[in-house]
Amino acid sequence: MPYTIAIDGPAGAGKSTIAKLLSKSLGFYYVDTGALYRGLAYGIAEKGIPFTAEKSIEEALPALQVDLAYEGEKQKVFCNKEDCTDYIRTPELGQGASMISQYGCVREKLLDLQRNVAKEHSCVMDGRDIGTVVLPKANKKFYLTASPEIRAERRWKELLEKGEKISLEQVLMEVKERDHRDSTRAIAPLKKAEDAIEIDSSTLSISEVVDKMLSYCVGSEE
Repeated sequence: MPYTIAIDGPAGAGKSTIAKLLSKSLGFYYVDTGALYRGLAYGIAEKGIPFTAEKSIEEALPALQVDLAYEGEKQKVFCNKEDCTDYIRTPELGQGASMISQYGCVREKLLDLQRNVAKEHSCVMDGRDIGTVVLPKANKKFYLTASPEIRAERRWKELLEKGEKISLEQVLMEVKERDHRDSTRAIAPLKKAEDAIEIDSSTLSISEVVDKMLSYCVGSEE
């Protein structure tokens, strides 16, 4: 029986980094659900459809197929069989992913894909509604958070390393906008599951967060 771990939390809390390391430590699959939404946003953008055009997006969905594949430890994202892994980490597609995730038609399209991975493989899955909607019966649930300022600074440094030119103030504004959008959307809003263990990573190192999560998981993953 596959063992599932859900990690939810706001943008920039370190979910992807932590989930990757946790899955590696446990020998589980890592499922970055945000990458699925980004992959779909990529396909929508390629068709020239605005992220605000819900009706047009719904009409385009049957012609958009997003898939995950694994090469060793690396997760790859495909949209209509095109490897878009290296193109989906821009701020624009991040905002786009957040916008389209508000639409019920989009969430429904990706829900089965996420659940099917968890049915077949022990995995660590991170996102906004994993413990509340996608995997409500996950073996372990974590809610990873940090202050908006800390999350914005982390994201800003990542963007600078990638050569992006953007101010810390702009990133902080985008983080706060995304927090508001994710937590107030009508469908599957960002919130902590009642049975989730909350971890604030504001003053913790990456390894400290991973060790903390492992302490809750090791010995119970059989």
